Amino acid sequence: MKNLNIILIILIFVAGGVGFFGGIKYQESKQSNFLRQFRNGQQNGNNNRATNRNNFRPIGGEITAVDDKSITVKLPDGSSKIVLVPESASINKAAAATKDELKSGTTVMVVGQENSDGSVTAQNIQLNPGNIRIFNNLRPTNTQ
Repeated sequence: MKNLNIILIILIFVAGGVGFFGGIKYQESKQSNFLRQFRNGQQNGNNNRATNRNNFRPIGGEITAVDDKSITVKLPDGSSKIVLVPESASINKAAAATKDELKSGTTVMVVGQENSDGSVTAQNIQLNPGNIRIFNNLRPTNTQ
């Protein structure tokens, strides 16, 4: 009976460990589309902005204004960026969200196409991202 209890305890620990690490691997495979898009970007030497070959630019900060077709995002450096929000843009939190959830004061991370006028057309908007410190390196540099 004593050997059976020891075997049962060992099996419980093994099953718990397998379940834990299996859950971690499962979560890694279910990363949000936003994170994949951001990681596919590359660092552009021009103004130290992160963009990729399709001119996608991540934008992170706090929403300061909202209208039917755009949001204004205050960046960590204090500047602002207008983000156009087409119907095709995906808007996510932990699950899918809607345009109605874009409110002033909400922290967002945006990936989209940078336009010639400096605005960005959103492809993906992540509401309340857990950690946006990655945007600290996006501050414009002074070139004098």
